[in-house]
Amino acid sequence: MNIEDYRNYCLSKKEVTEHFPFDEDTLVFKVLGKMFALASLKRWENGEAFINLKCDPEYAQELRAEYDSIKPGYHMHKQQWNSVYVHSGELSVKLITELIDHSYDMVVKGLPKKLRETL
Repeated sequence: MNIEDYRNYCLSKKEVTEHFPFDEDTLVFKVLGKMFALASLKRWENGEAFINLKCDPEYAQELRAEYDSIKPGYHMHKQQWNSVYVHSGELSVKLITELIDHSYDMVVKGLPKKLRETL
């Protein structure tokens, strides 16, 4: 997966916007104002790309046990976020998109009912 595919996939989801709230390097995708995916553009350019994605804590542990390319979320809540290293070659594009979907769904699930209904 390249950066354009990642960006386009995230933006194809309902009510998603992109932001740079922390600095000019960290691209953040939000659904209705809540983060579900973020990545460093510099690291992507250097071939060290990873995406931070929200994840169910039990599923996060299973993924980390199964894949060397999935680690506790860098600079994030370690139980609820994973860093998914996309350039290692271990993870398929299908799995990466499924993990993006899971993160999006986790965030949507945590939104107030009124906001969820807008989706």
